[in-house]
Amino acid sequence: MMPAPPIPTEVNDALAACPNCGTAFTAPLAKFCGECGQETRLRAPTLLEFLQQFGGAYISTEGALWRTLWRLLLLPGQLTLEYLAGRRRRYVLPLRLYLTISVLALLSLRVVTNGKIEANVPAFDKTSSSKAIQLDNGDTQNIQIGGLGGFKAGLKDGVFFCDKLPASMCKRLERRLTLDQAAMAKEMVQLSERALNNIGTTMFVLLPCFALWLKLIFWDKRLRYTEHLTFALHLHAFWFAMVMLLLIQSEALSTVAGIAALIYPLIALQRVYRCRWWSTLPRAFALFVLNLSSISFVFASFALLTLVS
Repeated sequence: MMPAPPIPTEVNDALAACPNCGTAFTAPLAKFCGECGQETRLRAPTLLEFLQQFGGAYISTEGALWRTLWRLLLLPGQLTLEYLAGRRRRYVLPLRLYLTISVLALLSLRVVTNGKIEANVPAFDKTSSSKAIQLDNGDTQNIQIGGLGGFKAGLKDGVFFCDKLPASMCKRLERRLTLDQAAMAKEMVQLSERALNNIGTTMFVLLPCFALWLKLIFWDKRLRYTEHLTFALHLHAFWFAMVMLLLIQSEALSTVAGIAALIYPLIALQRVYRCRWWSTLPRAFALFVLNLSSISFVFASFALLTLVS
């Protein structure tokens, strides 16, 4: 096995062969290897070059990023239509676009909420229809957690109970729920922080479910699952963009973001799937119900795992 050629440290250091593919260089030395395209003169990159490598795929001379954002924000469904029509190189790819906007939105959420989670136990109405976590006006002697899969766990008059959950999980819940008031307040703050950390993972799990519901609801359109997934990526990227608008905490922007988050999906569905409105609206309602059930199940699962972790 031949030893790897030394990496030059200066611009003027030249190699006899390409360190990437091993092709011998000929005189005069070209700037790039004719076989693999790598530079023939190597040196440590500058910080500016690192930044250029990071942003070059987005902010290019053709304006791919700005062209993509324009269609994403102002033309519902247009990015998906362009992608399905084969016009792809002029736009940021769906998965890359989703990851970029979602990461920016989650980082913004972390910055805005950093240090603002209050260290007190939240109070929940025991008569509430929500069965995830119930406290009676902050009374740590009466707490109930339940709903997912019919399990029940909590405290009743200070006595711990746990039904339909594994014994190991019951023990971890007991350790957390039998704390005093101050310790419980600290645990609830940590629980909120861990839940915030899991938002990105939760949303990424929900994306394939959303695409599956689209596949079932628009079965008559004969589209592949990955084509529905493309629409789901574009739509969720738009929703994350609206989250960033909400974080600005401007009443006008919040109103615009809220209305857009409701109207945009309807227009996008009608344009991408080419249905009449009388057909689009009931399908959109079915999608809403199915997606809400997925969100409830996944968030409840992550909340339980977060609580016992």
